[in-house]
Amino acid sequence: MTNSAKKLLPRASMILKLSIPMIIAMLSQSLMSLVDAALVGPIGKNALAVIGAGSSAMLVALALIAGVSSGVQAQVARRIGEGQHQQCAMPVNHGILIAFIFALPLSILLVIEAPLIIKAYTSDITISTAAITYFQIRVMSLTAAVMNLSFRGYWNAIFKPHGFLKILLISHILNAVTSYLLIYGKLGLPALGTNGAAVGTCLSMYLCTLLNIRSLRKTAKGHGLFTLWQNKKAFMRLINLALPDSIQQTLFAVGIMLLYVVIAQLGTADMAISHVLTTLSLLLILPGVGIGISTTTLVSQSLGANEPNGAWQWGKDALLVTTILLSLLGLPFILEPAFFLSLFLHEPTLVAAGQLPLQLLTIGIILDTGALVLPQALLGSGANKTVLYVRFFFQWVVLLPCCWLVGPVMGLGLSSILLVQIGQRLLSSLSFIYIWHRRKWATVSI
Repeated sequence: MTNSAKKLLPRASMILKLSIPMIIAMLSQSLMSLVDAALVGPIGKNALAVIGAGSSAMLVALALIAGVSSGVQAQVARRIGEGQHQQCAMPVNHGILIAFIFALPLSILLVIEAPLIIKAYTSDITISTAAITYFQIRVMSLTAAVMNLSFRGYWNAIFKPHGFLKILLISHILNAVTSYLLIYGKLGLPALGTNGAAVGTCLSMYLCTLLNIRSLRKTAKGHGLFTLWQNKKAFMRLINLALPDSIQQTLFAVGIMLLYVVIAQLGTADMAISHVLTTLSLLLILPGVGIGISTTTLVSQSLGANEPNGAWQWGKDALLVTTILLSLLGLPFILEPAFFLSLFLHEPTLVAAGQLPLQLLTIGIILDTGALVLPQALLGSGANKTVLYVRFFFQWVVLLPCCWLVGPVMGLGLSSILLVQIGQRLLSSLSFIYIWHRRKWATVSI
């Protein structure tokens, strides 16, 4: 074994030790959409299209507040690296304030504007009417989502991701059981169809919040949780960290929405296939994001301890570990695409049409490793604006115009759109690798 391999093994072990609970947590989060899709699949492709439109709109809503998690995690980890343990939970308190000051009014606004939002996804009246109600129910969980993101950032930053994982799994079990009962009207409950799936998911989000509060009252007792609130400077630092990340995630989610609109021009069948592909892609991508989240903590703590070289090495090692992991996970999707598609699509023609797109999608995700891990590492350093600029360019300047050209304009179909994605993901990944190796991020203060 070479010296490089000997040095990598303990660091890779550390990365995986921190990441595995996060990976499971991220995978279980994707189960919210997977469970909804699988449960309503037998109803037909229209129900899948409803879940697809409503879930895609919900991703945009969640993206508006998603930066809170990385901001809280980076600040908590930095305080731990600096040895300021008695103040490290203050960012969580500020995250709770954001939940009520921003997320609650936002959720009410989105409920009111739901018809306009869903109209962007589909013009089919049957689908849009059901999707509006589905989205309105789901979006009322935004306040809980912000608090859960803050709690997740804290658990990850203190190297106890398993604490959040246990709570999340309990919440998802409730989601699956409640959704099933309400979709099909079991145990004397009304059969709500797709609305039942929305209610089950919303309830599970609030259960997750309550369980986190109960658990963290003991775990974070000496870290200032629920006691240190009045620090305007620290609150504004969290806003400054969260805002660029929320903007880039919102732009990403809106871009996915527009891509969904482009695909919808190809027909309802491609729309249904696209939703399943999106759901399966989350299943593949989130392990990489999970490793990236652990890297956020490792990078931020290293910088807090004034060890920029250690921070750089964590990013480099995490990239290698993720590339190996995603290649192994992606292989079954490339070799047996029909099996995975048949779990959600119950029409043979749809399964057949989706096989090549799923294979292309998987290849693109493997090439996207650098753009999955290193942006999270950059968030740990506080270089949130850099992540925003790079992702904006490759999605809005490169991906979306090219997909519109090869899709509706040239009529080359869903597979051509995925080929464009492969090229975009490779270029984006290479760009983040270049930025990481330049190390300009090491001087950012948070």
